[in-house]
Amino acid sequence: MTSVLIVDDQPMQRFGFRMLLESQDDLTVAGEAGTGTEAVHLASTLRPDVVLMDIRMPGMDGIEATRRITASGSDDPRILILTTFDMDEYAYAGLRAGASGFLIKDALPEELLAGIRAVAAGDAIVAPSLTRRLLDAYVEHLPATPGAPAAPDPRIASLTDREREILTVIAQGWTNAEIARRLHLAESTVKTHVSRILAKTGARDRVQAVIVAYDAKLVEPA
Repeated sequence: MTSVLIVDDQPMQRFGFRMLLESQDDLTVAGEAGTGTEAVHLASTLRPDVVLMDIRMPGMDGIEATRRITASGSDDPRILILTTFDMDEYAYAGLRAGASGFLIKDALPEELLAGIRAVAAGDAIVAPSLTRRLLDAYVEHLPATPGAPAAPDPRIASLTDREREILTVIAQGWTNAEIARRLHLAESTVKTHVSRILAKTGARDRVQAVIVAYDAKLVEPA
């Protein structure tokens, strides 16, 4: 049974999400929050599997709430953020704050349910190609010192050459099947490499691994 914390400042929106989730045999509502502050508190006390996080809320917004919830380690709830537009800066900021994916707020019920289940299973709800387009669009927001060489990123220091190669192509939008085919590897081998990459870099999932690759300059904006 997957437990979900619903976070939205609109009571009717929360009610709609609750009704949808309670209609499913494998999903249960752990609780509801109307503010980011409430979300952080309830995520800590209720320990849901997934937090369905609205971004735009008064006071502490969903981005800061996501950052705080994911700050303490990989055992924290997965965050699925809801945005108004699929390529806006809120989605970008949410991913960098530690979210495992995002969906459009008016997504179809079956899309929302599929997203929650996938995030709970450890998958990321952003297609690799869309992740790259999103980061390409907003990577200029990353802090940088003009003219200063980039410092080596310790998160990739322990990667083997093959793992670094695979992390690079993940960030370029390749799926596991494409990596296997193009690099002449078994798909099971690719999955093993991806698991090791996530463990070594401390990335929660594939989306966060892409962000690591951008931070480390393994891939540049297209």
